[in-house]
Amino acid sequence: MNDRKSSAIPGAREGERPAAPEEPTLSTDVRVWKVSKIASKTAPYQLRWVVAGKVRHATFTTSALAESRRSELWQAMRKGEAFDVETGLPESELRAATAKANTRPDPSWWDFSREYMAVRWRTAAAKTREGLADSLASAALGMLGDKPGSPELEDVRRAVRWAVVPAHKDEEPPPELEKACVWLAAHSLPLSALTDSKVVRDVHYRLSFKLDDKPAAADTYKRRRRGFNTAMEYAIQEGYLDENPLAGLKRPTAQGSDAVDPRVLVNEIQGRQLLTAVSYVGSVHRNRGRRLIAFFGCILYAAMRPAEVVGLRLADCHLPEKGWGTLTLRETRPISGKKWTDSGERHDTRGLKSREPGTDRPVPIPPVLVAMLRAHVKEFGTAKDGRLFPNERGGLLGTSSYWRVWQEARPFALPPDKVGSPLARKPYDLRATCITNWLRAGLPVAEVARRAGNSPEVIHRRYAGVVDDSEAENNKKIEKTMGWGPDSA
Repeated sequence: MNDRKSSAIPGAREGERPAAPEEPTLSTDVRVWKVSKIASKTAPYQLRWVVAGKVRHATFTTSALAESRRSELWQAMRKGEAFDVETGLPESELRAATAKANTRPDPSWWDFSREYMAVRWRTAAAKTREGLADSLASAALGMLGDKPGSPELEDVRRAVRWAVVPAHKDEEPPPELEKACVWLAAHSLPLSALTDSKVVRDVHYRLSFKLDDKPAAADTYKRRRRGFNTAMEYAIQEGYLDENPLAGLKRPTAQGSDAVDPRVLVNEIQGRQLLTAVSYVGSVHRNRGRRLIAFFGCILYAAMRPAEVVGLRLADCHLPEKGWGTLTLRETRPISGKKWTDSGERHDTRGLKSREPGTDRPVPIPPVLVAMLRAHVKEFGTAKDGRLFPNERGGLLGTSSYWRVWQEARPFALPPDKVGSPLARKPYDLRATCITNWLRAGLPVAEVARRAGNSPEVIHRRYAGVVDDSEAENNKKIEKTMGWGPDSA
């Protein structure tokens, strides 16, 4: 047997990285056997060959493929080419595989972010695009390295969010972002830096905290982490990385909770007062507030998301003169910004959240909301496309418009100590109030989840702390179950 050492770094089969920088043992003592058939449905043809006494084998789906591989090995033998004892590969194939592994592409975080977003853009919704951009921009703060002259953190975030929009690929950056874009393009760390534990910790910190070093909200962290994870899946698929560097890494702060804060919930009287106060906002002629009474009513009494209310059309409403009605929700109109939507409009048109495209969600509504909607249609009519809540010019109602009305209404409805509290601070808190009321009324969790457009698991997780939270009432329930009366010893 003629064995010798090669100066090449040992490689594995195609697609695998070299395990260690050791020199392989090569030998010209090679024998190739005939193709045989084995008991396998997927690859029934087997080729076996021996290198320095070690038997190697490979299986194929057809005999033609097996014979072709046998011919390749036979030609290498006839040329006097040595084979690697460990892998069984001819030396030429071994060197080619090693060269490929050693030249694995290693883009910078800046270039990778733009590449990944270009791939995801076509199939992602506008809100998803914006969320992915935020994840990539947050991670970019941990991929700056320690080179001098790095931009301000806020400029880094804005520069990445601008650069990852595919339409900006061949454009010059805005003047205020030009310096940051040039620096990031030249100095962002490469993806391979994510094998460094310090860099990984920095990236994870940036996903977990705001720029002022305060912990990000639990939902924000989850969204950023989810976006980063999908980017890492792409990096692994393209051969840039072997594994997700954040796998198994927990949030570096006390685990946040997305459970509903009981302090945000309003009672029946407060809810009515808030809706009444909305009518006080704006002049008599503009009716800024009056146009939105039923808008907020849909959130308070039907647990609708604001983006669902924006897209609500008269054709989706069953509003009888008496009794309960029904809203059949079909679409949402989330606001994302012009650069994230395909239409170039600020609002995107999407199906219902967490639902298959084309599905709807019927929601029974109480008489009080039926009356509000009937009064709204009678006074204000609808937009040209049938939407109930357009802005004053007939266009789509923006988040800032109803947010300002809500902030102006709270001081009219609440005493000073409540104005500064979390009570109904956001319109979305009215949705939490409605879901809580449904649960306290005894509706099954599955039915509450159906009406609210959530999963039962989310309802359980978010609302466990606000249902049946009266200690006195709970004690009475225990007494009743145990048969303890007021005179029991």
